[in-house]
Amino acid sequence: MQKYIDGYYFMDKEKSELPIQYLSFPSNLCFVSTTQNSNVKIGQEKIIITPCKKNKIVTDLVVRYSKPFEILFQKPANEITIKFKPLGINRFVSNVSDYFVSGHYMDFQPFDDLNLEMQSIFGIANRDEQIVRLESYWLSKFKNVKLDRLESIITDIESEQSIAEISKKHQISRQYLSRICLKNLGKSPSEYRKVFKFRRALEDFKKVNNLTELSYESLFYDQSHFIKDFKSLTNINPSLFFKKIDSNKEFVWLFL
Repeated sequence: MQKYIDGYYFMDKEKSELPIQYLSFPSNLCFVSTTQNSNVKIGQEKIIITPCKKNKIVTDLVVRYSKPFEILFQKPANEITIKFKPLGINRFVSNVSDYFVSGHYMDFQPFDDLNLEMQSIFGIANRDEQIVRLESYWLSKFKNVKLDRLESIITDIESEQSIAEISKKHQISRQYLSRICLKNLGKSPSEYRKVFKFRRALEDFKKVNNLTELSYESLFYDQSHFIKDFKSLTNINPSLFFKKIDSNKEFVWLFL
């Protein structure tokens, strides 16, 4: 599963404290979140989770956002989120592009038994056993889909090659390249690259001395380009951003 899934995170309402409100920043991962006994509303750059007295399971998918998303839990809830790597979910869900149209999808039900299985997983007390059951369930949905060409394209997008050079290499037009990326990744090549460089900067920050060095390490043309792109994805100047967050943590969230 490591080839397709970057990881999981679990929220336990019995172990959480209020307030739970934070900013999540753009990523090239695909997030599938299942919440128990809650209502989930996805609005303009905001997700609000409110308690529900009914026995209810809600699963949502988020694959594309270019600004920070505010996550607000009005009360702690039980939630399981799977972080799929680029093209990861494509190995499990047929016609995944149907869910990528708006960048997020409420009531994500790619399988008829998803809600029933997730309710059962929430009922398991041991975290390791939950993970085993979760992985076993998704492995049962695995499809041996050949995506070698798309994987090669992603590798090229993550390099210093221009979009025009990538199109020429794969003998396709830039328009077709954009179309297949939107269909399979939920974002255009330029969007993917912009987020990739941003996420790389978060990793590189741990080993550089200043923002000038960071901008070159992370494949930006210069520091001004780095600052411009960084602010467009975070709404915060990079120097202030790195003072507010802990880049050593697995999840780079800014709690409000």
